Amino acid sequence: MIDPGVVDLSRLQFALTALYHFLFVPLTLGLSFMLVIMESIFVITRRPIWRTITRFWGVLFGINFALGVATGITMEFQFGMNWAYYSHYVGDIFGAPLAIEGLMAFFLEATFVGLMFFGWEKLPRVGHLFVTFMVALGTNLSALWILVANGWMQNPVGARFNPDTMRMEVADFGKVLFNPVAQAKFVHTVSAGYVIASVFVLGISAFYLLKGRHVGFAKRSMTVAAAFGLAASLSVVVLGDESGYALTDNQKMKLAAIEAMWRTEPAPAGLTAFGIPDMKARETRFEIKIPYVLGLISTRSLNGEVAGILELVAIAQDRIESGIIAYDALEQVKADPKAPAPRAQFEQHRRDLGYALLLKRYVEDPRQATHEQIVAAAWSTVPNVPVLFWSFRIMAGIGLLMIGLFATAFVLCTLRKHETRWFLRLAVLALPLPWISTELGWVVAEFGRQPWAVDGVLPTFLGASSLTAPQLWLTIAGFTLFYGALAIVEVGLILKTIKHGPFADQETDQQLAAEGAPAVA
Repeated sequence: MIDPGVVDLSRLQFALTALYHFLFVPLTLGLSFMLVIMESIFVITRRPIWRTITRFWGVLFGINFALGVATGITMEFQFGMNWAYYSHYVGDIFGAPLAIEGLMAFFLEATFVGLMFFGWEKLPRVGHLFVTFMVALGTNLSALWILVANGWMQNPVGARFNPDTMRMEVADFGKVLFNPVAQAKFVHTVSAGYVIASVFVLGISAFYLLKGRHVGFAKRSMTVAAAFGLAASLSVVVLGDESGYALTDNQKMKLAAIEAMWRTEPAPAGLTAFGIPDMKARETRFEIKIPYVLGLISTRSLNGEVAGILELVAIAQDRIESGIIAYDALEQVKADPKAPAPRAQFEQHRRDLGYALLLKRYVEDPRQATHEQIVAAAWSTVPNVPVLFWSFRIMAGIGLLMIGLFATAFVLCTLRKHETRWFLRLAVLALPLPWISTELGWVVAEFGRQPWAVDGVLPTFLGASSLTAPQLWLTIAGFTLFYGALAIVEVGLILKTIKHGPFADQETDQQLAAEGAPAVA
């Protein structure tokens, strides 16, 4: 049995690196396609200002892209180093999308990103636009395959446990790829990335306008950000609704925890706008509900039922008892692989094997578990309700604010009132909000899956490697120092680039020409 402290430290380390990595990924996703839009305008109009605009935002994209790659590689290694049994148990399924991501999307990015930065003077306009589009396609394909892998952890379809190898194996890769949870997560995540990029461009453009610098550049950039951001922020809400619908069928406990719904309500259930969840009393105090909304969002009907936490715990207890039968049959299969009766018994209860493994937190052999231990294991399937409840509401509230921000920006840009100072100040202050929202979205998605590494298949505490607490503290400290240094470097480079402005290259060339030195192309 693995030390719970080691499991918690392993989870902490992965959470810190994942949250840090996710600061860079969404901005990369969104900026890449904004570059495509800006360069398309340049190709169509042939106006040099749009070339300058594209190159400036391309530099900021490149700084962020480098940090995203550097932090992502560390996460790949953690699966083998910190989560060895997880990698052994489900590596056949989880590893396939990661391998495809590395072979196809990463190499696609690596091939074209160099051409994008160094090919301005070497490639024709349309050829360079194609290169920029391929970089954008590559970054978004990377996200697709990562989220296919993550979606399988949330909803493990297309795989079966093999009693002969004692591992999960792929049964239908098509189901893994077209997993409804993975598809919903992908479109929702990339839309959130587009919002982040739009706020980034909008905020920096607003800063220039407030300072009275690079006005023509800033107005054009602001217009692109307003249109792209409005479409993206509306998409986030619509696609977030799709993610909620996917939870109804595949992650009922997560949905109930997000809504702090302790008991199943008559359909259609109301949405809790405000409340104070109490884990000890198992109730939500001071609830303010909006009638019917949750039922309509999660079931798309007036008669669909949304299960409450107490009812889901009772179902989990039944599945644990069924899982004990599967575990016992599996032990008999291991003792006598040719015996037909244990295999038949295992096939009847195989879907509940993971629930029996929850008991290993309390007893080495699940077959020896007491009734109290079974009840405790059933309650362990309930994630931290207050954390999910408030994380989701802050995330959703920021999402609505983003719609208002970009709707206002779109109207002002349409009326050519770009220099409305109260809005420019608001746009600068809004810069951190979408990052806060996406980090909270990660908390909802991943923290809400607990206690499972793979939902219903493998408990998180069983997936960790046999490390020691000092080893984990050492690596956490090392990562913190290393990533802290990278953060200082990145922020410094971004601020330096913004300070120099979009015309720094032209000014340098003019200065060199005045001094009689050859200009740099």
